[in-house]
Amino acid sequence: MTAMRDYRTLVLLRHGKSAYPAGVIDHARPLAARGTREAALAGDWLRATLPPVDAVLCSTAKRTRQTLARTAIDAPVRYVERLYGAMPGTVIAEINTVADDVATLLLVGHEPTISQVALGLAGPAGTDPAAAADVATKFPTSAIAVLRVPCGWDRLELGMAALTGFHVPR
Repeated sequence: MTAMRDYRTLVLLRHGKSAYPAGVIDHARPLAARGTREAALAGDWLRATLPPVDAVLCSTAKRTRQTLARTAIDAPVRYVERLYGAMPGTVIAEINTVADDVATLLLVGHEPTISQVALGLAGPAGTDPAAAADVATKFPTSAIAVLRVPCGWDRLELGMAALTGFHVPR
């Protein structure tokens, strides 16, 4: 295994700020203007800061799909119905299905699940205490948590990763 493959990068992105149009069910709510703008900023930050994204897992909700589109991340996407309203264990189970050759995985989802997954996966070794405190305090729309994963996706469990960064694009 090469030095570059000694770890993987998991990027957890909360969808952008959504609108609340009358008569629209939660799953179908679109992004608000602010959400559209901040999702694009999130994409700019991802491309400027992290290795290229190799694969994406995205909730099927309209606002998560629109968030992903606005990031302009160019990677294969798997839209997963069960990421909408998921418990953290369900999200981790989906991550466990990702192919071994994916070095950087982007997951676009919802709160409170995204922060719970970030904090649940973050073990004491290598986790940035300030990032963990920020995630625990608030995971705003379009925010990004970055985790360093020291194993294959299929072996990722609670406490095994390091939360190395947290960014809120504004």
